[in-house]
Amino acid sequence: MAPTLATAHRRRWWMACTAVVENLLFSAVLLGWASLLIMLKSEGFYSYLCHEPENFTTSSAHGNTTEQEAVIRINGWLICTEQDEMLNLAFTIGSFLLSAITLPLGIVMDKYGPRKLRLLGSACFAVSCVMIAYGASNPNSLSVLIFISLALNGFGGMCMTFTSLTLPNMFGDLRSTFIALMIGSYASSAVTFPGIKVIYDFGVSFILILIVWASCAGLVFFNCFFNWPLEPFPGPEDMDYTVKIKFSWMGFDHKITGKQFYKQVTTVGRRLSVGSSMKNPKELVAQEGNKLCLSTVDLEVKCQADDAASPSFMHSVFSPILLLSLITMCVTQLRLIFYMGAMNNILGFLVEGDLETVSLYTSVFGVLQLLCLMTAPMIGYIMDWKLKECDDGSEQAESDAKQDGKKKRKCDRQIQKISNATRAFVFTNILLVGFGITCLIPNLPLQILSFILHTIVRGFIHSAMGGLYAAVYPSTQFGSLTGLQSLVSALFALLQQPLFLAMMGPLKGDPLWVNVGLLGVSMLGFCLPVYLICYKRRLEREKQQRSDDAKLFLKINGTPNEEAFV
Repeated sequence: MAPTLATAHRRRWWMACTAVVENLLFSAVLLGWASLLIMLKSEGFYSYLCHEPENFTTSSAHGNTTEQEAVIRINGWLICTEQDEMLNLAFTIGSFLLSAITLPLGIVMDKYGPRKLRLLGSACFAVSCVMIAYGASNPNSLSVLIFISLALNGFGGMCMTFTSLTLPNMFGDLRSTFIALMIGSYASSAVTFPGIKVIYDFGVSFILILIVWASCAGLVFFNCFFNWPLEPFPGPEDMDYTVKIKFSWMGFDHKITGKQFYKQVTTVGRRLSVGSSMKNPKELVAQEGNKLCLSTVDLEVKCQADDAASPSFMHSVFSPILLLSLITMCVTQLRLIFYMGAMNNILGFLVEGDLETVSLYTSVFGVLQLLCLMTAPMIGYIMDWKLKECDDGSEQAESDAKQDGKKKRKCDRQIQKISNATRAFVFTNILLVGFGITCLIPNLPLQILSFILHTIVRGFIHSAMGGLYAAVYPSTQFGSLTGLQSLVSALFALLQQPLFLAMMGPLKGDPLWVNVGLLGVSMLGFCLPVYLICYKRRLEREKQQRSDDAKLFLKINGTPNEEAFV
C-alpha cells in the first residue's frame, strides 16, 4: 500500500538521505566504464574473439628470421582489438539510453508520478547485475548478455536519477539545494565502478560482488515501495501538507488538497456569506468570475486552474528562458564531454607518451569526481538565497504588507528566484571559461586544476539548470523539460567525435586549436544570465505597475481591487 503525501512528507528526510546514497550507487555508474572494462576483460567477456598469434617469417639482409606477435593476457584471458570493439559497442548502447531515455521518462513521470518509475528502475538495475554475473559464469557462451545488461543498467540508472529530482519539492525554500544534492550524487556515481574494482583487486569474486549489488538494488525497491507515494510530489507553491490534515475530518474524497483546497473552501464560504441575501441562489453562480464547486465532483472537474496560471507545455518549450538554457547546456556539455573523451590523448601529448604518468593522472581525475557531491549543494544554496525572506506574491501577503505600513516590505519570491539563477549561471560560466583557459596552457601539473574545474562545472551546470526549471516552470512540467534538455544536449555533444578526429588527424594530437574554438563557443553561455537580468527588470516594472494601480483604485474606490463604480 502506497503511503499518502502527508505520510511521505513526514518521512521526507529519510527519503532524501536514502535517495542520495541510492543515486551514488545505482544511477550513472556507467560513467565509470574504464574500470568496468578492465573487470570484464579479466572475466573473459568476448575473449573468444581473440586468437593465438601464429609464427611468421621475415626476410632481411642477414637472412630469414622467425618472429611472433606479442600475446597480451589479463587474468589468463586473451585480449585484442576485436574484444574492445564489441565491449565498447555495448557501452555505447548503455550510455545512449542513459541520455536519450530522459525525455520519455520525464513525460511519463509528470503524468504518473515517480513511484512506479523508481520501482521499475531499481528492478531493471538488479536484473542487469544478475545478468552480468550469469554471463561471467560462462563468458565463451554468454558474453552477449552484456548488451542487454548494460542497456538495463543505463535505463534503470536514469529512472533512479529522474525520480529523485522530484523529491526536493517537499523541502519548500530548500528545493534548489536538494536538487543540487541529488544531481551531485548522480554526477559522483562515476566513482562506483572504480570502488568496486578496488574490492575486485583484493580477490573478491566478480560474481559475488554483482550478486550483493543486485541485493542492494532490491533494498532500493522495497524502500520505494514502503515510502514513496503514488501521487507526484507537488511544488511548494501548490501544496501545504498541513492543510490537508486540518480538513481531513470533512471526509472529502476528491484529489484536490493543500492550499488549492483551502483557497476553494474559503472562497466558497465568503461568497455564500455575501450572497445569502439573494433570493435566487443561481444568480450567485451565474455571476462572472464566481465559480462555485458545490460537490466533490465539481471540485475535481470544474474548478481547474486558469491557463494563465499554468502555461502549456509547448508555451514553456518555446519560451526564451528554455531556448537559451538549451544553448547554454549544449555548449557546456560539448566542452565537458570532449575533454572526458580526449583526456588520455591530451595527457599523452603533454608527457610525450608516458603511459604510467597518463594512468596516474587518470586515476586522480576519477577520485576527484566525488567533488560533484561536495560542491553541487553550493550552487543550490545560491539558488535558494534569501527566499525565506520573500513573500509569494499572493493576495494575502500583499494585504498583510499593506495593513502594516511600518513593516519593511518583503521582496518578491519570483524576482528573487530569477536573481539567484542569474548569479548561479554567471558563476558557473566563469568557472567554465577558467577551465578552458587552463586547457590552453601546456603544463602537466596545471591539469590538476583543470580536473577540479571540470568536475565542479559538471555538477554546477546540472544543479543550476534544475533549480532554474523548478523556479520558472510548473512542477508538473519539470520532468518533461529536464528530459528535453538532456536529450538535446546529448545529441549536440555527439559533435565531440568529429572534434576528436580533427585533433588526432590534421592537428597531429595537438589540442590547442580545438580548445581555442571551444573556449570561444563557451562564451555563448553568458546569453542566458544576460536575458535573466532583462527578465528580472521586466518583472520589477510589472510589480511596480500593479502597486501603482492598486494605489489609484484605493483612492477611487476605497479598495485596491481593480474595479470601478459607475
